[in-house]
Amino acid sequence: MNLRKFLPWIIGIGLILIIAFWVVGIKNTGLQKNQAVNKEWGNVETTYQRRNDLIGNLVNTVKGAADFEKGTLTAVIEARAKATSVTVDPTNVSPEQLAAFNQAQSGVSSALSRLLVSVERYPELKANQNFLKLQDELASTENQILTARTRFNEAVQDYNGYVLAIPQSWFLSYKEKPYFEAVAGADKPVEVKF
Repeated sequence: MNLRKFLPWIIGIGLILIIAFWVVGIKNTGLQKNQAVNKEWGNVETTYQRRNDLIGNLVNTVKGAADFEKGTLTAVIEARAKATSVTVDPTNVSPEQLAAFNQAQSGVSSALSRLLVSVERYPELKANQNFLKLQDELASTENQILTARTRFNEAVQDYNGYVLAIPQSWFLSYKEKPYFEAVAGADKPVEVKF
């Protein structure tokens, strides 16, 4: 008989516990999705770092194998230095930071393209096994960069979809994260001159 007196209290405490566990679940899932975005950003940076490391080896191979145009090599070296100086904090990434990073990496791609086009004039360099191996590794790395950027965007989509949806947005203080976008003019074909 005394149990009926406490039944409303037991139901109230049970509801409070259910709501508390539900909110904790929302916060933990938000944290996991935020960490997934940070991990994918780390993968993007790792692939760009691999490219920057390969560029140093490529430049040294080209320098040693050909009386090469210094302007082209200097442009590659400067673009690489600029790209490595731009950093992005994945926990507080902004569209502006991402655009600056993307612009710097685009400069590397552009300088590298000019370098590889210029190599066509040097048959002894094209036959150099070290150069060919580095060129293949760079092509592979560019594919890895594409994959890493795609996975980053997928993680951002999952994260944004979760933290911006109701009821999660009521309990989470996470902000929307920007997507990795192509640089302006990337939709136009590249002009190659020999």
